[in-house]
Amino acid sequence: MSASLFTADFKPRPFWWEAHQPTPLPEIALPKNVRVAIVGAGYAGLNAALELYREGIDCIVLDANEPGFGGSSRNGGMVSGGVNVGKRYMAKAMEEDEAAPYLADAADAFSHVENLIAREKIDCGWTRTGYFLGAWCKSHYDGMVKKVDMLNRAARSEAYIVTPERQREEIGSDYYRGGMVVGRAGHLHPALFFKGLLDLCQTRNIPIASKTPVTKLTQSGSGWQVETPRGTIEAGDVIIATNGYTGDVTPELKRRVVPVGSYIIATEELDPAIAASISPKNRSIADTRRVLTYYRMSPDGKRLIFGGRAKFGHTDPVETAPILHGFMLDRFPQLKGTRITHAWTGNVAFTLDEVPHMGKLQNMHYALGCNGSGVAMMSYLGHQTARKIAGKVNRVCAFDRPEFPDHAMYNGSTWFLPWIGRYFRTRDWIDRRFG
Repeated sequence: MSASLFTADFKPRPFWWEAHQPTPLPEIALPKNVRVAIVGAGYAGLNAALELYREGIDCIVLDANEPGFGGSSRNGGMVSGGVNVGKRYMAKAMEEDEAAPYLADAADAFSHVENLIAREKIDCGWTRTGYFLGAWCKSHYDGMVKKVDMLNRAARSEAYIVTPERQREEIGSDYYRGGMVVGRAGHLHPALFFKGLLDLCQTRNIPIASKTPVTKLTQSGSGWQVETPRGTIEAGDVIIATNGYTGDVTPELKRRVVPVGSYIIATEELDPAIAASISPKNRSIADTRRVLTYYRMSPDGKRLIFGGRAKFGHTDPVETAPILHGFMLDRFPQLKGTRITHAWTGNVAFTLDEVPHMGKLQNMHYALGCNGSGVAMMSYLGHQTARKIAGKVNRVCAFDRPEFPDHAMYNGSTWFLPWIGRYFRTRDWIDRRFG
């Protein structure tokens, strides 16, 4: 690994933490009884807490670390309405009738985030400039052409096809085989969005206990005993909102989500002309590879934030930084010589059917499995779970289903991820060469 790849002040931590770094909150006394106990102080947990407060239902949020320490302050900050669900539909894993309700609710998830930011005046660099999805091969492009109209009908995507000849209007690269623009998409500063949610909770005096791991959950009559090292809480309902950090306290949920490390780098500040050329319309960008990459400009437009599945499994983000840097240069040769200021990782939670889930399992509420759409989906599913507890749901959310698939061969251990990575890389090579 070349030391020249990194700046002298390189930091192996999220770039976003320069604006807001998660820190422990002052210790609070735990209540003996509470109507709802929420496990996990990320996007889902805080959105649930805010909605419960609005409905006059008391709750407490418990987190093993600092609030926002996980994916909520580590992600790429890209927000779209149904693109990931749409990818599954375009890959023929879903028929139109099956996909439509998911796409409609994913569109509502986008609206929830956008409206929340506007209503509460959250200062998080929200920018609604759309999303470009690059086609890895011609067959992927052809699939977009066939299905873009349905995305617009079901998800209100404001999407249109970009031919290879016009690709330079969207991205300063000839790397893809054309693609699709989703107009109803944007990006934000994820740590400042989280800080905005945290500030709202604190303004409303919603109790949040950081550094307070839940060690055991036991059903007690019609409610729950929530055990922590600092005492036991009697709760009427429990919401599990741990996503990519779901652990042994909830083994039946742990075996239904697969935590995958997503790795991100931030470049040093770029020459203004080069920075402007990378994404001429300041769109977020991703591609249709199985070994996904995703990227966007920083909120000030001066550096590139570049992420992807550099490795499958969990490893040091400094080790994966050169891999991401290589992916970046494949797409943007003009960035040769550009150094890295930050490299980090965070867990994304995938489900076995590749669809986010909310619901109840063994009488326990959960909002889990962002599948790469954490900002919108976890915010929305936390909000919807709280509305369900409050009895305010007018219709069943498509992601609220009694089925939450597991597999007899999976117990939460991700030993198999490197093998899946090899398979994905092989399939990507075949698609690029022959597709």
